[in-house]
Amino acid sequence: MAHASAHTDTFAHDNLPPIDTWPEFLLDGYDYPDYLNVGTELTDAMVTKGFGDHIALIGNGRRRTYKELTDWTNRIAHVLVDDMGVEPGNRVLIRSANNPAMVACWLAATKVGAVVVNTMPMLRASELSKYIDKAQIAFALCDTRLMEELEACAVKNPALKKVIGFDGTSNHEAELDRLALEKPVRFEAVQTAKDDVALLSFTSGSTGDPKVTMHFHRDLLVIADSYAKEVLGVVPEDIFIGSPPLAFTFGLGGLAIFPLRFGAAATLLENASPPNMIEIIEKYRATVCFTAPTAYRAMLRAMDGGADLSSLRAAVSAGETLPAPVYDEWIAKTGKPMLDGIGATEMLHIFISNRFDDHRPACTGKPITGYIAKVIAEDGTEQPRGTPGRLALKGPTGCRYLGGHRQEEYVKDGWNISGDTFIQDDDGYFHFSARNDDMIVSSGYNIAGPEVEAALLAHDIVKECAVIAAPDPERGFIVEAHIVLAENATRDAAQAKALQDHVKALLAPFKYPRSIVFTDTLPKTATGKIQRFLLKPQGKA
Repeated sequence: MAHASAHTDTFAHDNLPPIDTWPEFLLDGYDYPDYLNVGTELTDAMVTKGFGDHIALIGNGRRRTYKELTDWTNRIAHVLVDDMGVEPGNRVLIRSANNPAMVACWLAATKVGAVVVNTMPMLRASELSKYIDKAQIAFALCDTRLMEELEACAVKNPALKKVIGFDGTSNHEAELDRLALEKPVRFEAVQTAKDDVALLSFTSGSTGDPKVTMHFHRDLLVIADSYAKEVLGVVPEDIFIGSPPLAFTFGLGGLAIFPLRFGAAATLLENASPPNMIEIIEKYRATVCFTAPTAYRAMLRAMDGGADLSSLRAAVSAGETLPAPVYDEWIAKTGKPMLDGIGATEMLHIFISNRFDDHRPACTGKPITGYIAKVIAEDGTEQPRGTPGRLALKGPTGCRYLGGHRQEEYVKDGWNISGDTFIQDDDGYFHFSARNDDMIVSSGYNIAGPEVEAALLAHDIVKECAVIAAPDPERGFIVEAHIVLAENATRDAAQAKALQDHVKALLAPFKYPRSIVFTDTLPKTATGKIQRFLLKPQGKA
């Protein structure tokens, strides 16, 4: 630690990975005070800057100003300290769908110096137990509508000392809310060091044991002061909307940190289906949207039916590769680019992105200012331009795994090595090829699954698709496409052959899907990522 920690519970500090395994951090230009509390920076400090009467959060039928959010979080902070006995450095789990109360609980827990673990509402008791065990969590705040699984978990986890419920609706009819209403609206936040751990995030998309990433108070401000400021150009008049859960760093950044850092507003939806998002965009004239390409495809269809999404000035796509046909159609219908980007839980948020004035189809863009990136071979040497390899990067954020578990797999020689295969072109732009485990090797040919998916999505009858490697006795693996067809399209051998011929016409013939599986739906995470591993033989029940 560069500065004396405010944590009296030193678990987080004690479980940082060995410093010689950390990536190199590039912090020029991020000159924060030695002591800061991000919970205060996003609430009390915004009121001091004159945003008290600006709308901060919209959700469950209410609009809350920055002053109301500040008072609310300060009252909750008093409950955490006075009634629950939370001390700086204690881990506090929050279980909720996306709603204003979850944001308020996160900010309040951060203000008291706790290390927050945000979780998704769909997690079951066995999964919550893993979180509690790994992070040694003693306190939990839970939407009362989701108590059952957490209570079942608490019975088997004596380390979880106190669970208190809050009302995720607008009624304030739960124990935490009733206690908070009796508290003062002023709270002296713990003066945490800028490099005190503020957040533990469990990685998503893994079929095995989840890894836990550790993020400092300064990191939460860095992602706003880099990506949100440079790429999005957030202004107080902006209204954010999106589908990723606040439990994921993509959602926490896009739907809480970014708007609150700049005096803007966030609309929060517990069920962020495309129809619900469209309704809220039209109602509140939302300007910035964070979601996955599958949702944007649904929005494009809705525009054909008369939906008015003209208020959106920024459509951010991440979490899943953005197919060129979706990018092209969005520009054709809105006149505005779709901002494809890539981030990682380890890096906290997006680190390579397109810009409003610098964007290309089927291209992830260039690094955010402060980050540097390169494409490397297996031995760590930089690949020539145009040659696929592993993406390596450095910047103001980086990987720190709890306890150092698998730290040296992600960080090598000071570089963060993501799990993605990329190509850097002669102009310096980065192009996503595949997740390292999505590269299909068939008869000696390397085939990028997302490239085949983009070709299939260019066909009018393909609504969604996912490409995987299927075992084959002769070729090792073949390309297998799982396809959701448009309504009323026929599912037969002739249709399959037509789609195979379509891919052959667009790509090198060896890349076409030799197996096609028609399906009603594709498995997805809460953020809209297609879970391809569940389509593979070992992932099926």
